[in-house]
Amino acid sequence: MGSDTEVRMKRSFRNQFIVFSGCFVPFITLFSPNWLAISGVPPCWAVLWLLPLALVEGPKIGILAGFSLGLALDAIFLNGVTQVPGLIALGFLSGRIGKQGIPIDSSLNLGLLAWLGTIIFGLSIWIQQYMRYMSEPENWFNLWAFHTLLAQAILTGLLAPLICSWLLIRMSSR
Repeated sequence: MGSDTEVRMKRSFRNQFIVFSGCFVPFITLFSPNWLAISGVPPCWAVLWLLPLALVEGPKIGILAGFSLGLALDAIFLNGVTQVPGLIALGFLSGRIGKQGIPIDSSLNLGLLAWLGTIIFGLSIWIQQYMRYMSEPENWFNLWAFHTLLAQAILTGLLAPLICSWLLIRMSSR
């Protein structure tokens, strides 16, 4: 009987940690430290949080978390394009990898997954901007957009072995 209560308390603490850390992502995105940027481009904090969550919980929770986090980030950054499709795609793909039982043996694998997830996320933003400014074809491919995408992907991929592995341990403790 004591172990049942202990299991429920661990599960409750894990759920509280997931919700609290998810609420923290928009704030760290908004107030990202300047010293942790490449040419003023911060890492993609949403990818760093969503990747381990979707790996542990699966595609359904990954899609729901990506949708919720995308709405929260869109409420902060009102710029005409939405972050929801990229985060939903990332939540689904990461959840499928986690559900297939592919072992993430090395934290460098998390770095590679975060790098690819940031590329997918950035391309979804880029495609939306292209669709929005389709009437001005000379403005859809700018060097600054490629620089931003590449810098954010590299920085996120470098931080993922530290942050994602820690979050993966905290979120997977059942």
